[in-house]
Amino acid sequence: MSKLFSRFLKDESGATAIEYGLIAALISVAIIAGASTLGNTLNNTFHTISTKMSTANTQASGYN
Repeated sequence: MSKLFSRFLKDESGATAIEYGLIAALISVAIIAGASTLGNTLNNTFHTISTKMSTANTQASGYN
């Protein structure tokens, strides 16, 4: 029984799996944060373009 317990304490394969899981989780958080920031930036850009196009359309309609 003591051999089984000591072998269990020396086994590090579970620790390695946990480390890989933590690394994968951190990478996922970084990707989600980057995608969120990029999405907000794109939303602001398209909103600016839409506003400028609406203004230009209004001005062009006034010249007819």
